[in-house]
Amino acid sequence: MPRARSTKVYRQTAAAPQYQGSGCLSDFLLAPLAVIIVSALLASFAWNHDIQADDSPPVASANISSIFRIEILHWADSISSWAAASQLDPNLVATIMQIESCGDPRARSSAGAMGLFQVMPFHFYAIDDPYSPNTNAARGLAYLAKSLATAGGNARLAMAGYNGGIGLIGRAEWSWPAQTKRYVQYGAPIYEDARNGLIFSTALNEWYEKYGVSLCQQAHQRLGLP
Repeated sequence: MPRARSTKVYRQTAAAPQYQGSGCLSDFLLAPLAVIIVSALLASFAWNHDIQADDSPPVASANISSIFRIEILHWADSISSWAAASQLDPNLVATIMQIESCGDPRARSSAGAMGLFQVMPFHFYAIDDPYSPNTNAARGLAYLAKSLATAGGNARLAMAGYNGGIGLIGRAEWSWPAQTKRYVQYGAPIYEDARNGLIFSTALNEWYEKYGVSLCQQAHQRLGLP
């Protein structure tokens, strides 16, 4: 969440048959030949359809990938519900939670960001409980949805906007804060690994070893996980 700063056809042409005989096909050959031709056309259509399906982009699942840490998987059902309400990919939501809090609903940063999605205080209403998972998700994911829309559906840029403010999306990447560059460096490949159905994410493992150990240990303990 932005911190306050003052600071991705072959066309087959069959040659006309050279028939040696009466000049026309006998009637008893017409029906079997028609069946063969129709069958060949149907097979060709199915083959082309399979190729097109393989080339299509991944479709967002209603469930989150198993690559995420156990602390995130603890929230899997909630993540699916929150993502549906916000019209976001659950794997994108899970990626944000992974990096922001590793699933600790009471997480708080030195900059004052709070909860599962590390939402800054000025995004809440006066009557809100910032640490309520549902409230925290509603406020955080509203900002993520806005960031994604501003980025034209580009998840990588949306992550940058979520971390450093939507205004960053239109700026050259070299001018982004170091924290935002690092956020996208790990967040983007983690999300791609998740949405592409991988069973292991090198990017997530690297993030965990460099930045997530204590964060996830705290979340693990807070959630009472075995």
